[in-house]
Amino acid sequence: MSLSITFIHPILSRHVHSTALSLSYPRPRFFFLSPPTTNQLRFHILYPVPRRATEFPVAATASLFQDTTASASVLAGAYVLVSTFDTLTQKQLIQQSLSRKLVHILSGLLFALSWPIFSNSYEARYFASLVPLLNCLRLVIHGLSLADDQGLIKSVTREGNPKELLRGPLYYVLILILCALVFWRESPTGVISLAMMCGGDGVADIMGRKFGSSKLPYNQSKSWAGSISMFVFGFFISMGMLYYFSVLGYFRLDWGWTIHRVALISLMATVVESLPITKLVDDNISVPLATMVAAYLSFRS
Repeated sequence: MSLSITFIHPILSRHVHSTALSLSYPRPRFFFLSPPTTNQLRFHILYPVPRRATEFPVAATASLFQDTTASASVLAGAYVLVSTFDTLTQKQLIQQSLSRKLVHILSGLLFALSWPIFSNSYEARYFASLVPLLNCLRLVIHGLSLADDQGLIKSVTREGNPKELLRGPLYYVLILILCALVFWRESPTGVISLAMMCGGDGVADIMGRKFGSSKLPYNQSKSWAGSISMFVFGFFISMGMLYYFSVLGYFRLDWGWTIHRVALISLMATVVESLPITKLVDDNISVPLATMVAAYLSFRS
């Protein structure tokens, strides 16, 4: 095979000439510069062909506008969600405990479902994290009683004590930030962690309160109904979230293998949630962290 390599430069064209290189062996794998239809290559060594000067600024501006708009939309949606359940609680249409758990379930899942509306830039995850970060600051301000918002306190606390905002709810938004920054939408790990913390643990509390007469032998504050609900709903919500991001092209999965792995992860998260360690470690920490470890080890291989 004969390969002609021509070095061209507008200034040094008088002193640089074409050379021919004869190769008696097949083209090496690393010789990726060869075009598919011709054997003559032109390398602009001293002056590479530049892209248009406006290409990068336009793309960056478009990504910035998209991410800013997406952050504002998600923030507005979060405010509407909390305000809606606050209104329902004040009008006594639903109980405070149910309102709190519905906010727990929906806010995290809707936050994860909103990730595709952000741009493909690396900085998009930081814009998405602004939403839980602002909620984090809001929880700290009201938890320290620097400001008073009875609607917020009633909608996300168990006993109406502002200091509760600095425990479970604060841990919750910190996990949202962690999943967005570390795993984002390219990894199943963060998606499954949020599904188990928001969906699995949230539904477990609702079902446990309603049908939890039969308690676990090693933890009288947890019930069989709650644990079974956490496993079942955590599994199906995780699979639904994975399918959602897979259809959008963020990752590809072997579904037969994935079903077994997600079932094992759901079982492990359920066991951790059922342990009598709530007074030592909040469920909003133990459940997502255990899920992260299990999911990372499962999907890394």
